[in-house]
Amino acid sequence: MTPAAQPGNLPSFEHMLGTLVQTPSVSCTNAHYDRSNMEVINHLANWLDGLGFETQVQPVPDTPGKANLIATAGPRGTDDPTGAAEGLVLAGHTDTVPCNESQWQREPFALESADERFYGLGTCDMKGFFPVALQALARHDLSKLTAPITVVATSDEESSMAGARHVRDSQAVRARACIVGEPTNLQPIYAHKGVMMMSITLSGASGHSSNPALGLNALDVMHTVMSELIAFRTELATKWQNPGFAVQVPTLNLGCMRAGDNPNRICDHAELQIDLRLLPGMNFDDTLAELKVRVSRIAEQHGTPLTVQLFTNAPALETKHDANLVRYLEGASGKSAGTVAYGTEGPFFTALGMETVVFGPGSIDQAHQPNEYLAHNQIEPAVDLLAGLVHHYCR
Repeated sequence: MTPAAQPGNLPSFEHMLGTLVQTPSVSCTNAHYDRSNMEVINHLANWLDGLGFETQVQPVPDTPGKANLIATAGPRGTDDPTGAAEGLVLAGHTDTVPCNESQWQREPFALESADERFYGLGTCDMKGFFPVALQALARHDLSKLTAPITVVATSDEESSMAGARHVRDSQAVRARACIVGEPTNLQPIYAHKGVMMMSITLSGASGHSSNPALGLNALDVMHTVMSELIAFRTELATKWQNPGFAVQVPTLNLGCMRAGDNPNRICDHAELQIDLRLLPGMNFDDTLAELKVRVSRIAEQHGTPLTVQLFTNAPALETKHDANLVRYLEGASGKSAGTVAYGTEGPFFTALGMETVVFGPGSIDQAHQPNEYLAHNQIEPAVDLLAGLVHHYCR
């Protein structure tokens, strides 16, 4: 049973992180591995209640057992004369990816402190952010806030981002600025690529392999589709570049393919799954529409039914490099703002009118890895930086 939090007297960082790590909250597109995040939400709500926050548990539509937490302290109705909202949001996701326990040398669902590190599933990505944020908030007298501070904890970032999408759609949060506490080694991240993942499925006709005329080989047609996708990738890279990224062009990865059932049968079906990473400024709908036109034209030429199914779609993030939040974090952290190739929930907060920066303790290199860890020496600097940020925006 988690001890009730008292104002300025939270449980220790290690206690809070250990509680969250030992509470499984895996999100996965495979229902066998998917778990509810409600216990994690309840722990966070308990601690934030004790600090004096007003907490709201927000069920996420069409995802049973999943919810967001929205916790707010400070004055309401503090919009400035320009119509912009004031205050700050500290946001993170409560879920983790699945893990293969046989690859771990430690228990993934039990916190272990060793080698100046905290080990456990989610320590870095990103349950560790919440105890950091709570300790930073506990340094403040909430009665002296002049603008609201809001903590948002979401569900299903690792699968569908359904929680952040619902925060956006419900417009339940307003603020001037937002921190998404993904692991960045305390470097402010002002932009990242967007992602689309999709499957392209072709239906042919089976027959004996000794006579190709007896059927329609879906793999032959898919070969032409793949050549067209490679040409499309080259055109995108020629048209779009952003020198702010380590990989300066959009990428299109031919990820996996499933086809046929036997070498002596004409292949009657083929499915290709691809990953498309778009730069900020690229239009998702237009890019997807062009891809569909190009592959559908090939299918029509061969008389082969084709479907394109989008199963993941997350926007790119782009906050101006000279935005107030970016400049403040560069000064406070001593690190220049940068970009990353992976996606976050940041764009859903940008859509609500907030300057949004990805910024948190830990390294993304540890995310989704066996023996995931958060280094001890990241914790106190992260608490200091977030406490200063709250003072800057809310006091």
